[in-house]
Amino acid sequence: MIYTPSITAIIIFVLFVMVVLALSFYFASKTKSASGFFAAGGTIHWGVNGIAFAGDYLSAASFLGICGMIAFSGYDGFLYSIGYLAGWIVALFLVAEPLKRLGKYTFTDALDARFDSKAIQLTAAISTLIVSMFYLIPQMVGAGALVKPLLGLEHHWGVIIVGAIVIFIVATAGMTSTTYVQFIKGALLIIFSTVLSVYIFNNGLKLHPETEHQEYHRFISISPGMQGDMVIDAADYGVVKQQNVKDHTLVKLQKDGVNRWFKLVKNGDTFLLQEMLSTTNIHNGLKLYNGEPAENAKFYQVGHMSKILVDGKEVEQTGPLGPFKFLSTIGESEIVRFTRLKFNDGNDKVTVWYQNITAGSDMMKPGLRFKIGKDATPISKLNFISLMIALFLGTSALPHILIRYYTVPSQRDARKSTIVAIASIGAFYILTMFMGLGAAINGVLDMESSNMSAPLLAKAFGVGLFSIISAIAFATILGTVSGLIIASTGAIAHDIIDIYMKKNLSETNKVLAGKISAFVVGIIAIILGIAFKGMNVSFLVGWAFAVAASANLPSILMLLFWKKTTAKGIASSIVVGIVAAIGLILTSPMMWSRYGLNPENAIHQLDNPAVFSFTLALLTLIFVSLATQKDNHKKKDI
Repeated sequence: MIYTPSITAIIIFVLFVMVVLALSFYFASKTKSASGFFAAGGTIHWGVNGIAFAGDYLSAASFLGICGMIAFSGYDGFLYSIGYLAGWIVALFLVAEPLKRLGKYTFTDALDARFDSKAIQLTAAISTLIVSMFYLIPQMVGAGALVKPLLGLEHHWGVIIVGAIVIFIVATAGMTSTTYVQFIKGALLIIFSTVLSVYIFNNGLKLHPETEHQEYHRFISISPGMQGDMVIDAADYGVVKQQNVKDHTLVKLQKDGVNRWFKLVKNGDTFLLQEMLSTTNIHNGLKLYNGEPAENAKFYQVGHMSKILVDGKEVEQTGPLGPFKFLSTIGESEIVRFTRLKFNDGNDKVTVWYQNITAGSDMMKPGLRFKIGKDATPISKLNFISLMIALFLGTSALPHILIRYYTVPSQRDARKSTIVAIASIGAFYILTMFMGLGAAINGVLDMESSNMSAPLLAKAFGVGLFSIISAIAFATILGTVSGLIIASTGAIAHDIIDIYMKKNLSETNKVLAGKISAFVVGIIAIILGIAFKGMNVSFLVGWAFAVAASANLPSILMLLFWKKTTAKGIASSIVVGIVAAIGLILTSPMMWSRYGLNPENAIHQLDNPAVFSFTLALLTLIFVSLATQKDNHKKKDI
């Protein structure tokens, strides 16, 4: 999609970054000890920590990814919100207080609290690094998606900017500055998501929601001349070629030297050519948007209502609507969605998006993305169940979330901050439903990046709101990436160097090791963020949750609630969980597509591995622990 950067957006973004950097400078002088660097000295108020939890957890996947999924796939996208929130129930009732009691700085501290096990120290630290990396990828991808409309820069510059700022935040003041960045960002995200939802309700539904703030493209339809099933003429367009792609008939037409793609549809005895959006990557490296170079700005944001029904009557617009009336009206109406097809046109790679008129009632129930009802297959149902398992169980196993429990003074504060987090996160996830549907019906979808749905929705209501929302989205990424890098630096400096390698670092050297680690992890995150450009960030986070649930949660739960758990059982479970989850991901249809191979030929058809990898890890822990009960005498009393 073609974007024009806004001066207002740039100014607001720069101001926010300056505030973040000022916080880092302020807390840098106060952070001297390892406790201060890795856990903010355990001095954070439970209320601040609760909002910071929300700021840490409500990542690019929540704001950018879920809103985009709802805009493109309706209720199926909202299922991510449900899964993310449900995971906090496990955290509240099973993990919060015990983890605070067991740990000191890191997730590894908690697992190794009853043992002095080299195997646990190494495997838990590696697990922390792997899960953090999987979670870092979608945050950096989100940063790249935001930087083009916000600053007018290419994807890789957004990834580099976020990486550089976060490395500075962590390397200067550690957890303290990270906590307050997350607190500010969490509060702003909830406040302005509420503001954006109010705009949606006041705007209501309009058949053609043009505003002065953005451009729209009018799609044309042509009645072609036919000879059998072949198009032989099309108004004042020349017919270049006709091609079948996955049961769709696509026709390339040319006018004034520009090639455009149309879809041939049959309505009774008549045929119609419907215009499509298209991008073409020509073999010599040139990319065309709707047949023209990028500088001609011929690729538009799209999406609009095809029919609005209120109490059975068709209307042009509804006027302001309340939240429940908004949902019921969408359920009655019809929405134009755009479905993507990829194919080769000779030596060129072409992507087209064709109009797909969808009943509003279908947007409000599962089935557009996850095939769990009509047209469901056993593998599609298993994929869905596996995803929900990952989201439900993964929250309590994410290292950057777990370490927040060490920033408060007591176990009681850990529980209270979890309750604040659940209330804040739950309120936000309700809003994602309205923001995602608002994007679907307000003509603000970027076909190349579903991640841009929420910021472009804000742009539909004015550049000022767009600027603020985009800056907050950037802050969302900053806050989450900071937490992930803190967790990674703790794993390297504290778990591996100080504990596993027994270097017995001084407080100063431990902090120095953490800062150096922040640079290394940050640079790796930048590289991965560039490599995974274009993938939906919520989908990528689903992988991170699957790895976390498989590698970490069996160990946490069995350590807390099964007295026969042994050190070898924990270490073996972590290894099996990591290998099983990553192995299934790397051989999945989605990765097969990334490799440039046919997804249908992948080793298996499971995109979400948790149902198998979590089960394998749990069984491994049980069997190995039962086989190594003689080691249990090494347990330490807490």
